[in-house]
Amino acid sequence: MKETPDLDSAFHSAIAQVQKCLRAQMKAVSGEPAAAYLLELEEDLRRERTRALARGSVDREWVQTVVRRLVEWVPETELTLIAALGRIARSH
Repeated sequence: MKETPDLDSAFHSAIAQVQKCLRAQMKAVSGEPAAAYLLELEEDLRRERTRALARGSVDREWVQTVVRRLVEWVPETELTLIAALGRIARSH
């Protein structure tokens, strides 16, 4: 595992933001509960964190795919999740 404290911190923050949204019982843009989307996102973040820390960098294609999926359901008022993914993309 390569030393990547910024990357690990970025993933940790994104996962914490997902958990915060789960506790707040966030709704999707459609008005339905966002729990299923959030749980899937959390699982994706945990899987990619393991891979990213092993290789020492984030997969840019993975970030793009996750952001595209996220903007399909996240309300415009909940930009913190998108910002958290942006922090991951900027980590080296």
